[in-house]
Amino acid sequence: MTTFLRSSDAFIWSIGADPRMRSTIVSLMLLDRSPDFMTVVRRFRGLSHHVPMFRGRVVPSRWPLPPRWRPDPEFDLAFHVRRVGAPGAGDLDAVLELARVAAMADFDPARPLWEATVIDEMTGGGAALLCRMNHALTDGVGAVEISRYLFDDPRQIGCRPACAVTVPPESTWLPTMSPIGEVVSASVGAAVRALQGSVRTMPGLLAHATRHPAGSVRSAGATAASLWRAAGPHRRGSPSMSARSSVRTVFVHEVPTRALHRAAAVAGGSLNDAFLAAVVTGLRRYHADRGTVAEFMVTMPINLRNATDRPGGNRTTLMRFRIPAGPADPAVRMHDIHRLAGAQRAEKSLAYTSVLAGAVNLAPRCYIRSQFGNVDFIASNVPGPATPVSLGGAAVRRQYAFSPTLGSAFNVTLLSYNEVCGIGFNVDTAAIPDVELFREHLIAGFDEVVAPLR
Repeated sequence: MTTFLRSSDAFIWSIGADPRMRSTIVSLMLLDRSPDFMTVVRRFRGLSHHVPMFRGRVVPSRWPLPPRWRPDPEFDLAFHVRRVGAPGAGDLDAVLELARVAAMADFDPARPLWEATVIDEMTGGGAALLCRMNHALTDGVGAVEISRYLFDDPRQIGCRPACAVTVPPESTWLPTMSPIGEVVSASVGAAVRALQGSVRTMPGLLAHATRHPAGSVRSAGATAASLWRAAGPHRRGSPSMSARSSVRTVFVHEVPTRALHRAAAVAGGSLNDAFLAAVVTGLRRYHADRGTVAEFMVTMPINLRNATDRPGGNRTTLMRFRIPAGPADPAVRMHDIHRLAGAQRAEKSLAYTSVLAGAVNLAPRCYIRSQFGNVDFIASNVPGPATPVSLGGAAVRRQYAFSPTLGSAFNVTLLSYNEVCGIGFNVDTAAIPDVELFREHLIAGFDEVVAPLR
């Protein structure tokens, strides 16, 4: 039946109307040979039944309700799953050019918001699977969960192949009410749920406030401050990465997972701390060529998924915080990042993610654009399969993800796979016009973090 977008999904869908904030996720899977194409098609067919939004399109609702997922009555799998020969020299750079274009292209709103392209005839006999989807479909962790339904031996990663799922009848995805009925039903349902929640929680809140008035005031103040840090205005850290455009470029890097873990262990931190420290180290080097900078404003997605959540939809929240450009010692920087990132995971605003998304979605577009534009970079760490997998008889060699910049200067996404961290950079070329210099410094930043342990 017709389903309303969650607040987070509706927000990410709405900001994509601005080409500078286009919310497209691009993933690249490098294979050792060409996969059996019909197997790939069957897997995506099954996947589109398992995650119904892959057969749906977004349609507007009457104000003030969010948009809805509605089944596409003309769904054509052949439009979404394609096969092409590798362009140009057929090497990785040629495929990355396709990924760059995919990151910049918009989706047809009359069709489901995803595409998958098998790229054959790469240099050395290899192949690739290039996928792109609108962020409203899912987040990074959800995308990994979805991709697991494509692999040949799902027992290795704890899921069933998409071609083996029970296919629901098409009628279960058809709207059962008139548009007026949907609006009334949703409005009444929301009001009833809100009233029920108030009735359940109000006695306890009043009793607690009566017994602990000072503590209640402090708690309310702390929550308000946390909400302000999450949604209030912020200034950017870097003055030299201020321009924004709709033009992107992408590049990749890879680091052994073990190397990042060992680097983090020196500072008593996590792989994510080493990852962020390497990015900041590279940025510090880059800014040394363009002028000094004291700190960077970073957005870090925090995963809120639990075992009962379906892979579709967004179950993350975006937390903004500042990371100092110094000190020079990578171990000290990792220690500082561990403290700063840990504080974000303890923010009281995490409990109000859906409410915040709904509220921000009602804000003027110019305010949203300015606040996202004041973010220097977005950094995502997404765990992928820990063991080797295959697709249509072809072994997966590497996986990379290019997440949207969402108005920031660049997005860097770490996608781990089989003991290797594949790192994808999606860069706004107006913010960073000297991309090759930027790339060299970022790679040097990773080398600097892991070098003492080699």
